[in-house]
Amino acid sequence: MSRILLIDDDTELGEMLAEYLDGEGFEITVVHNGHDGISHALSGEYAMALLDIMMPGIGGIEVLRQVRAQSRMPIIMLTAKGDDVDRVVGLELGADDYIPKPYYPRELVARIRAVLRRADGGRTSGIAAATHISDRQDALLERGLITLEPARRFAAFDGQEMDLTVSEFNLLETLMRARDRALSKNELSMTVLGRPREVYDRSIDVHMSNLRQKLQQASGDASLIETVRGFGYRLRQGS
Repeated sequence: MSRILLIDDDTELGEMLAEYLDGEGFEITVVHNGHDGISHALSGEYAMALLDIMMPGIGGIEVLRQVRAQSRMPIIMLTAKGDDVDRVVGLELGADDYIPKPYYPRELVARIRAVLRRADGGRTSGIAAATHISDRQDALLERGLITLEPARRFAAFDGQEMDLTVSEFNLLETLMRARDRALSKNELSMTVLGRPREVYDRSIDVHMSNLRQKLQQASGDASLIETVRGFGYRLRQGS
């Protein structure tokens, strides 16, 4: 049973959601303020967190900032419908996905399971599932000076470990498995986020920007990931 942390000041919603998720096989702990949310999230006792953006006192963005500074735990943001600014800021700070309120509980469960599969290194549909690889390749992926060990969730550039979130790791893994082939944003959304890309959805672009920054910090090269205008992305040939 996966332990899920719900950080939301809406006590009634928290109780209802906890009851529903318990019936889906999750063990839920609910906290109602940002201070408690941070301490629980950093305890190491939870597989992932659901984080409401709008909370009094320490808001969800600040909770996310503090947790992400010390932990790679998967985090799904719960956002107000149409609040695109908070979504983008949250993704830039390292949230793995978001779901707007009001949401259907079944959709939330699907998002939770998709993120947990990715965190466990499970293969989703798309490039990773379709690509036949040997046991050794599955244990070690290399492209230029970039090294990935999917089973260990370990990423390095020239031997130096990179601190990647779940979504950033899976994005880099997907690009490496595709080799020189350009991948569309729709394809990346299905493979990396486990869901179709929505209209005006910038999630893949923000995760890609974060990944580029970390690769640039490690390598000094800002062009390891190429943008294919109007289509998507690919790793630079020879990288």
